[in-house]
Amino acid sequence: SGSIDPDELRVVLRWCLRESAIALPEERLGDLTLALFEAADKDHSGSITFEELREELEGFPEVMENLTISAASWLKPPAPPERSRQPRYLTRAYWHNHRSKLVFLGGYTGFNLLLFAVAALRHAGLGGWVAVARGCGQCLNFNCAFLAVLMLRRCLTWLRATPVAKVLPLDQHVVFHQLVGYVVLVLAAVHTGAHVANFSRLAQRDGRHALAEYLLSARPGVGGLGGTASQTGLALQGLLVAMLTFSSPCVRRSGHFEVFYWTHLSYISVWTLLILHGPHFWKWFVVPGCLFALEKVLGLAWRRAGGLRIVEVNLLPSKVTHLVIERPQFFHYKPGDYIYLNIPAIASYEWHPFTISSAPEQQETLWLHVRSLGQWTNKLYEYFQQPESPSAELKPLSRSLREKRRRCRAQVGAVGAQLSANAECYIDGPYGTPTRRIFTSEHAVLIGAGIGITPFASILQSIMYRYRRRKQSCPSCHYSWSEDAASFQVDFIWINRDQKHFEWFVSLLTKLEMEQAEQEPGGRFLEMHLYMTSALSKNDMKAIGLQMALDLLAAKEQRDSITGLRTRTQPGRPDWGKVFGKVAEERRGKVQVFFCGSPALAKVIRAHCEHFGFRFFKENF
Repeated sequence: SGSIDPDELRVVLRWCLRESAIALPEERLGDLTLALFEAADKDHSGSITFEELREELEGFPEVMENLTISAASWLKPPAPPERSRQPRYLTRAYWHNHRSKLVFLGGYTGFNLLLFAVAALRHAGLGGWVAVARGCGQCLNFNCAFLAVLMLRRCLTWLRATPVAKVLPLDQHVVFHQLVGYVVLVLAAVHTGAHVANFSRLAQRDGRHALAEYLLSARPGVGGLGGTASQTGLALQGLLVAMLTFSSPCVRRSGHFEVFYWTHLSYISVWTLLILHGPHFWKWFVVPGCLFALEKVLGLAWRRAGGLRIVEVNLLPSKVTHLVIERPQFFHYKPGDYIYLNIPAIASYEWHPFTISSAPEQQETLWLHVRSLGQWTNKLYEYFQQPESPSAELKPLSRSLREKRRRCRAQVGAVGAQLSANAECYIDGPYGTPTRRIFTSEHAVLIGAGIGITPFASILQSIMYRYRRRKQSCPSCHYSWSEDAASFQVDFIWINRDQKHFEWFVSLLTKLEMEQAEQEPGGRFLEMHLYMTSALSKNDMKAIGLQMALDLLAAKEQRDSITGLRTRTQPGRPDWGKVFGKVAEERRGKVQVFFCGSPALAKVIRAHCEHFGFRFFKENF
């Protein structure tokens, strides 16, 4: 008809909302329609002409750039990205960002080679196969003991508060544990193969004993307790293969945690057999073994000292269970730390790690946000969906906890089922994570993907509490200011798939924005950036009208239509080159990037951090 009337524009925006998986009430749809219509209808004629629409589009450069691309350009394949001739692993930025890990790996490799060479040369006179077996055996003595060192979580948490944390890659202890596990399997296979080859040579030369006799019967002088080195060695090889097979990600993430858990408990049998198998293993194992046993005893004592109560449960969108747990006395932790949780009603023997999402300044309760991704977490969600009370025999809550329960719903600010609970649980921890470094940063960039916001929820709350403590007020004029508010800068980036995921922590973000609103522009210490990946980006032809309307309404109301926050939710995925380029241009100090989310996204962000020379830390536990 040559023009667009309000009803037609409303229909277009309704379908744009569906394309972007955004659910808004009809009233908000009317507000979007009105905002876009009033902005485009320059002459107030009651309709939008072609010239008026073109004039409005010119105010959005990215939209105009997309519209002016010809159809031939759309069909033309994109130019291949320029690749540096120098391999990534040889760049200066890579070595700068991974220097502690690379130095540690170099020292670890060199020490293994030294052990192998010394043991092999010492037994070279007994033949080549024996020399290889003895060299691998000496390396196995060290590596099997080192596996225990890498899982001393309490000791590693303590070391994070010492200068050693700047030298050793403590944040990578789980990755190194996995790496050393594979090294042990390879060394054990070579060690066993060399001994089998040597026994085969002896059997052929002897002629009286078959190879099976050497392998399956105890023979004095062969080694081990009572000459059982062959039998204990074969048993060890079988246990190691089973442990590593059922520790693979495909087993752990496919809902078969019990298989991983029970096979991994065979480390007790492995260490026992190693003491019987190798005459010198106990010398390597005595110190880490005692520390490991001490940690287990302390953990067991802490767990069984008394059960805690889950005082409230909130079932949030996307099958997220928010647990409010009674905080034990003398329980001290840092923002971003995690604990191991056991709920006997779900599984009496299973302990699972979860990040604490509440701030340490919150004295009476602990918060955990658990995403239903595996068998145990799904059982947890379904268990609290039951209408009956989990445990009616426990003693009633204190008055302070009842008040805390009433306020909790407002603090979480998420839409979901709120349930009263009095279930029993046990915790083990806390244990430190890389995010403990955040308060030593000059400029921190926090990136959370989905439920990966949980460590940063604790950090952001702690920042808010610390800001309130630093806030000063003049007694005469009542003017308020914050001491050193601008000395610590934070960029918080949260990436979610759809609209419902933002409901988990929308109240917390709203409070942070309110605190920021009291600051002068130069004193702002937090910048928030929200991305919704299911929404079509501004460059998508099908989202032009919707994104224009959302921008106009957000500018008019100073409020985002998707989350209700002042921060505008950006559609699509972040352009990491532009995001980190802007951070680099601000030059607010040394930049450290903290990430919690999927490994695939971690690789992308790590590569960009190396390009800009930023330190990168990923949550691993």
